[in-house]
Amino acid sequence: MAAAANSRTARRNVQHAKRTQTLPALPAYQTELVRAIVREVRDLDRDVTRILEPFNTVDEETGSSQSTFNPADHPATACALLVDHLSMRRNKRCLLAYHRVRAERLEAMAWEGRDLLDELHNAHPAQAQAQAQNQQDQQPQQQQQQSSGSTHDSLSPEEESYFRRYVDLLAQYKGQWTDVDLTGPLEPPRDLFIDVRVLKDAGEIQTEYGAINLTKNSQFYVRQGDVERLIQMGFLQRLS
Repeated sequence: MAAAANSRTARRNVQHAKRTQTLPALPAYQTELVRAIVREVRDLDRDVTRILEPFNTVDEETGSSQSTFNPADHPATACALLVDHLSMRRNKRCLLAYHRVRAERLEAMAWEGRDLLDELHNAHPAQAQAQAQNQQDQQPQQQQQQSSGSTHDSLSPEEESYFRRYVDLLAQYKGQWTDVDLTGPLEPPRDLFIDVRVLKDAGEIQTEYGAINLTKNSQFYVRQGDVERLIQMGFLQRLS
């Protein structure tokens, strides 16, 4: 019964990982589910210790503990130990798979230059509506810095720290090639200049042809390379 319950909990974790791969935005971190699986692993480890305790002896000369357990002499006990070890291994692999899927999503967001705050708000429309007015008054570069305080529901503290450090590491890596946008699209643009509409106030940006003040509902004919990142972040909409 315990093994079946452990299997169901770990399977739910894998199902969340598969669901994460198909969703457009990163879903909330399953804190309680992860903690439940960790508790199960610890309970299984204590069960292994309890089963092996009668077979432990202490060497009088060295004072070290030695196990006299022989699987051939105690097949039923060996079977119970095998089930516990396989259950612990399965739970750990499920946890690793779940966290790896989420880490890959965070890494992809960093490479694409997508704003983490917008991604999480798209997954939680009610929260996004409550904070929409505040977002309109912020600059694009400020949103990346201020997303920390509003992502606790969707990211664990460890994930948030991992994302920040990964972004910093990526910035250092890109700094070696300042004339190449490593996070840009791999496909070459069909048009050098495009028409865009401003969806949210983004302030003033500097382009090769001068400064542009991006105010909401205004339209511009600009070089695609100058506004590619703003399009990805949701500040601009491409019209052509």
